[in-house]
Amino acid sequence: MGAPRTYDIPLPAASLQLTVTTATDVGAVRRVNEDSLLAVGPVFLVADGMGGHSFGDRASQSAVAAFQREVVPGRPAEIAHILDLVQVANSDVIDLSSWAGEERVLSGTTLTGLALVETPGGAFAWLGFNVGDSRLYGYTSGHLTQLSVDHSVVQELVDAGAITPEQAHGHPDRNVVTRALGAAERADADVWSIPIQEQQTFLICSDGLSKEMTDPEIARVMRDHDASSGSTVAEELVAAAVAAGGRDNVTVVVVESRLVGDLHTDAAQTLDRPPISAAFEDTMPRA
Repeated sequence: MGAPRTYDIPLPAASLQLTVTTATDVGAVRRVNEDSLLAVGPVFLVADGMGGHSFGDRASQSAVAAFQREVVPGRPAEIAHILDLVQVANSDVIDLSSWAGEERVLSGTTLTGLALVETPGGAFAWLGFNVGDSRLYGYTSGHLTQLSVDHSVVQELVDAGAITPEQAHGHPDRNVVTRALGAAERADADVWSIPIQEQQTFLICSDGLSKEMTDPEIARVMRDHDASSGSTVAEELVAAAVAAGGRDNVTVVVVESRLVGDLHTDAAQTLDRPPISAAFEDTMPRA
């Protein structure tokens, strides 16, 4: 979606220089792109509207808009504010649900994000959060590490040892999520902190990327990217996923971070999960 965007976020005795690239594509099969994204330093999001549900595209747009209204560009966010916005986004998605006769037609969306935050102790860290199966990865030295955990039926089967990660890619329930915005009155988000380091790269993506390509394949595209090629790494990832089949919408946000100065990151502590929950019965199937 155009040239890289840069942000220089001032921190005490340091600054964080961010280079951000984004790309999205409807894919080779779908007619409507139900993915949405936000890339306004210090907050980066991908939302994947529920295919087959009423207004899936509007659901993802609504979730992203809840953050876009409140984010202050170039300034670290507060943890409590980010967690509150997850709940605001959830309420906004619920408000999109409608009734068809006596049957309620639900809207839903995943939400996965990365935010630069100031911790309660006055230090700074990255905050990762997710609801659903859109993913947050870390990329270091040519290797990709999944930082989020998919909220999906196949992930639960993998965790139980019933199937392997390789089998999950072809499983008939691979598109069924166990958590989503709009599925319950309170969103059940996983939340964790990530220490700020001198050089970091993060990838946020919808499952249109992660279900078409394996993690090593994604890492290879990132590793082989040539900045002089005229295309961004986000654009190349999306193009690769579409070429691999493009059976779903594909959306990618890549955040490259460089710390300039001396920042004490001892406050990158483990965060307590907020008191929010949603039962497994509140799953949302995807087409």
